[in-house]
Amino acid sequence: MPVERTLQKAAEELERGDLASVLRARQRLVGLVTSYPDRLDLRDRLAAVYRVLGDAAQAGRWSYLLEVRDEAEVAAFERAYRTPLARLEAMNWVNGESGAVTRTARERLVALQSAVGEQLRAELAVADDRDSSWGTNVLVLLGLVIVLLCFVVGAVTLVMWVYRWFAG
Repeated sequence: MPVERTLQKAAEELERGDLASVLRARQRLVGLVTSYPDRLDLRDRLAAVYRVLGDAAQAGRWSYLLEVRDEAEVAAFERAYRTPLARLEAMNWVNGESGAVTRTARERLVALQSAVGEQLRAELAVADDRDSSWGTNVLVLLGLVIVLLCFVVGAVTLVMWVYRWFAG
């Protein structure tokens, strides 16, 4: 079904107002946003459906890149998706900031990607602090060598025993 026809059907279902129709409209718009993730107008319509459903976090998710957005919804989205990486993944934006058609969307994507970079650098710094010391690594290596040596001695002993048993 063409995009405009799908949008028309979703608008009709939304106008009906009953829960089943609104959920169908939501499903149609989710499909469109999945197919055309860089179209901000589709994101705006999906956010409107989530407003009707009373889901502020999802409304904030889909209106995050728009010129006009409700800051309470954005705050709900940020509470639901606590890290910048989780927010970026949840928005399902695939074309980077170059795919954004408005300056506001580009600025918000750049800010979010920058926050993701800072988050990853912080996680790597914490991971570096947790590395083992050289002494610990040497002890682990020594333990592995002893285990390997015991395995080899045991295998040689077993082979010698089987040989003697058959040799008689």
